[in-house]
Amino acid sequence: VVLNNDWVPNGGLENFGSSFLPASHQATTMRASGTPVDNIQPSDPPDVQRQKLALIAQQDREFAGQVSNPSPIESAIANYETAFRMQSRIPALADISQEPKHIQQLYGVDSSDTHQQLYATQALRARRLVEAGVRFVEITCPSFDGNNSPWDQHGHLKQNHEKNARITEQSVAALILDLEQRGLLDETIVLWAGEMGRTPHTPKVSPTCGRDHHVNGYSLCMAGGGFRGGTAYGATDEFGNTVVEKPLTIHDIHATILHQLGVNHERLTFRHGGRDQRLTDVHGRIITELLDS
Repeated sequence: VVLNNDWVPNGGLENFGSSFLPASHQATTMRASGTPVDNIQPSDPPDVQRQKLALIAQQDREFAGQVSNPSPIESAIANYETAFRMQSRIPALADISQEPKHIQQLYGVDSSDTHQQLYATQALRARRLVEAGVRFVEITCPSFDGNNSPWDQHGHLKQNHEKNARITEQSVAALILDLEQRGLLDETIVLWAGEMGRTPHTPKVSPTCGRDHHVNGYSLCMAGGGFRGGTAYGATDEFGNTVVEKPLTIHDIHATILHQLGVNHERLTFRHGGRDQRLTDVHGRIITELLDS
């Protein structure tokens, strides 16, 4: 997860946790600028550090054999190994000064808007991570004017949504174009989405022209990864209030994405709470109309 520096969305770092999946699936966060990860520079020579890690892993495995749920301990062991590998890779990957000037300009790194600079840096670092083989990358939208939920506009919708769009639009378009030019887009899914939509009308309690949360009809954007380009799927009524054509659930979206990742969402399960849990619960269908083949 490439964070907009140290800004964390409402809900805290639990937003990037593993839920009922094994703890090894939780996210690793890095900053958009400056030092990407705390303590990323090793304090010991590689051979000394490797000896320390081996000793810690041995002690952790002994302890794991004494507890009923060893998953958190096994995750800690894996995290130490991941951290060791990160120390040798992350500093170079995070250094976008290695990118040609025209690529930095494509993303908007040279923007006079500080927020756009940060988002552009996030998007460019995301591409570098994908290029290096990182399987899942998330970037967070920028916080501005002390607003911890920049898209959650219960007031001043036009002013703030226009500002959000200016901050993000160039970098998102650049990311898709850059991935395509490097031959990575066909094997990379780009998903731009939030957790809900907004009402098409101003609530009575919002004298400053805002919008409430809305789940009856909203959109998300996907590109690459075998999804059919230039496709608009489904429709709302004339007011943008309710889905009236080809409704989808979030389980359908998850099932389709998992299918493109080569995962059968009906067979993949994780033991949790006394039963085998699917990532799509007991729902979800693959939307083949969204796919190239």
